[in-house]
Amino acid sequence: MIKIGVIGAGNRGKDVYAKYILNHTNDAKVVAIAEPNSLKRKEMIDEHKINPNFVFDDWKSFLSKDKFCDAVIIATGDDMHFEPIKLAMEKGYNILLEKPMSNKVNECIEIVKMAEYYGVKVMVCHVLRYTPFFTKLKELIDSGIIGDVVDIQHNENIGNYHFAHSFVRGNWRNSNETSPLILQKSCHDLDILSWLLNGSSCTKIASFGSLNYFKEKNAPKGSADRCLDCKYLDSCIYSPKKIYYNNLGAWPTLVATEIQTKEALDEALKTNNYGRCVYKCDNNVVDNMVSIIEFDNGVHVTFNLCAFTDEVCRTIKIMGTKGEIRGNDLKKSYRSL
Repeated sequence: MIKIGVIGAGNRGKDVYAKYILNHTNDAKVVAIAEPNSLKRKEMIDEHKINPNFVFDDWKSFLSKDKFCDAVIIATGDDMHFEPIKLAMEKGYNILLEKPMSNKVNECIEIVKMAEYYGVKVMVCHVLRYTPFFTKLKELIDSGIIGDVVDIQHNENIGNYHFAHSFVRGNWRNSNETSPLILQKSCHDLDILSWLLNGSSCTKIASFGSLNYFKEKNAPKGSADRCLDCKYLDSCIYSPKKIYYNNLGAWPTLVATEIQTKEALDEALKTNNYGRCVYKCDNNVVDNMVSIIEFDNGVHVTFNLCAFTDEVCRTIKIMGTKGEIRGNDLKKSYRSL
């Protein structure tokens, strides 16, 4: 039985990784939690039957103890990875680290050096590598069925409601507090592109992006600062009524309120960021961006990310000397031409 501690009981730490361990394996168990939010802490304690001796208010308390489990999941904020992972490696823990590794280049480099020095495993949550969709793409490319890859067009379609939730109202709305959009949202995609090309390195890149729409100048006339007070509550595309009330108990409402009831959601939206007008937030991350990349094996890639899409998905077109592959990771079927 692999004993695992979780540092950070947010959506990824609590609702994704810890819940996956609970529901999908008998080979591992969450035995410890470090989380400042008492409600999230209690939820973890109840779900995983955690011993009170291994419940902590913060990561410093957790890592002040001698090593008592096999591995830790670090799922703190983007700007809060380096210090806990440094101490965890010193203690000898193997680590699952939520992406991005860090929002600072020097810290990313230092994490790799420390992992080698201490001889521990550090696995970054670039989870797309393990999905059936991208696994199949990799298999097809490596088989040579389309010859040598020449060009790739890759789109991250963020989805209008997802963007409004996470990158206008949510935790990653302001790069001064967390990280730029292309790092927070799309380090997955940059990793995947390199992986599909067998680790080829980028030699040239040009990138253009802007915050085009989610600005106060685009707010409807007479709109309120908070959505529940606004006359456009029922008609606005980005109304929290459309995003949260139909998703109680699921993402993204799990993030919008700690208690999953209509009454708790009503109260939360009166005061927290998820009840703010999308045109009047303190967001500064781009809502559209295009990058042109040249890899050292000669392959050219265009990568586009955009808020203004209906579906939340990734689409890709891979062109080779003997054929092409087109894909949409929402589609379940596969056919060969």
